[in-house]
Formats: sequence, C-alpha cells, structure tokens
Amino acid sequence: MALDAAAVQQIILNGLPAAGETGVQVEQAGDGKARVRQPFRASMIRPGGTLSGPTMMGLADAAMYAAILGQLGRLEMAVTQNLNINFLRRPAQRDLIADCNVIRMGRRSAVLEVWLYSDGEEQPVAHVTGTYALPY
Repeated sequence: MALDAAAVQQIILNGLPAAGETGVQVEQAGDGKARVRQPFRASMIRPGGTLSGPTMMGLADAAMYAAILGQLGRLEMAVTQNLNINFLRRPAQRDLIADCNVIRMGRRSAVLEVWLYSDGEEQPVAHVTGTYALPY
C-alpha cells in the first residue's frame, strides 16, 4: 500500500501536469516522511531578490501530499484543508528543500509539519503546518 519516492513522483506528475513544469522532485517518501526538492529557477524570484512565498507554499504542499501518498498509497483525492506558513529568514537563490513529517494520521484527516531549507544550509527558511482531508 505504501509508495516509494518514484511512485509518488509519478502520481504527482500525472495528476498535476504543472508540477512537471516547476521541476519538483520527490527525493524520499514513506514511513510518515517526505523530502521534496524545488530546483532553483530565476522565475521564482520576487522583488527584493528572494524566493516568492507561493513557491515556498507550493513546495510545502507538495511535500505534505508526498508524505501522505508515501504512507497511505494511491490516494489522489487527498486535498489540502489548511496550510499555515511562518517565513523565518530569506532563502538563498538555490534549490529549496522541504522535509515533511506526519504528526497525526487519522481516518479522515492528516496533520503534517514541513521545514523548508535552502539547499546546503542548516537553518530553516520557513516552518509550515497543514491539515489534509482524506477521502475515506
């Protein structure tokens, strides 16, 4: 029932073709965790030279979805119910990494946490919590 990173990547690309345009890469999925990479592109930069908020929120959302699919299997109709983000510091102009952990997996919803990092840096650039509605 659980899926590996390659299977999760394929589900995301098939279900949301725009994900292929952004280059999002699922590097790890399973055991209530996921790691997803957003390769850096100049089009992600907003005025002031920082990565845009929508870029960071989209990556966090993709990581939460990947963690759910990695744990529960093919569940395409799981949807974001709530997403809260705290921007902690300015991200570097390089790949963005999302590390996600499932906090609680219930029958009807999942609560997750994501830390976003600029590739190669130890300090997070954002902290995200979210709830997904599960189609049971």
